[in-house]
Amino acid sequence: MGRLIGEVGPCTLMPKSRRSPFESLVRAIAYQQLHAKAAESILRRFIALFPTRRFPHPADLLAVKTRSVRLSGFSRPKIKALRDLAAKTLDGTVPTSRIIKALEDEVIVERLTGVHGIGRWTVEMLLIFQLGRPDVLPADDFGIRNGFRIVFNRRTMPTPKDVLRYGVRWKPYRTVASWYLWRAAERGSLRIVQSR
Repeated sequence: MGRLIGEVGPCTLMPKSRRSPFESLVRAIAYQQLHAKAAESILRRFIALFPTRRFPHPADLLAVKTRSVRLSGFSRPKIKALRDLAAKTLDGTVPTSRIIKALEDEVIVERLTGVHGIGRWTVEMLLIFQLGRPDVLPADDFGIRNGFRIVFNRRTMPTPKDVLRYGVRWKPYRTVASWYLWRAAERGSLRIVQSR
């Protein structure tokens, strides 16, 4: 890991803390299982449904017709997730920006995974990229596991449990370790392409 840090340089992770949890989770739902360009296109069309706002509020989303959201490119299951997210934001299950900052990571995971379509991985991405939490290791993430495999010269893909067990030594900075594991995965795939 030390060699990787030396090659990559300082961690440049910068959280996007200006987004509300609602906006961050809408964006996360859009990106689930899609290429970034496709998700960005869907989000642009979705946001255009609400021309008077930079980003729609939960009540706006609940008021718009399902067909309009569908025409912006969201699948039916994602629309169900978006509507549940909006409802649970309004009822307080999804905390406001102010409240979420005071909650422990596991409390956030527990509350947000109660929203249809939001799993642990999605919440961990919010913890890292919006809230800037320092001790998150998303062990189910393929890039993390592949980066771990590359850094530690493993022939087979480690299990999430393997990554978590080893990752205890990186506490309380597992987010930084995650960032470097993602860089290792990116560099590993670049080396494969370059060697062809």
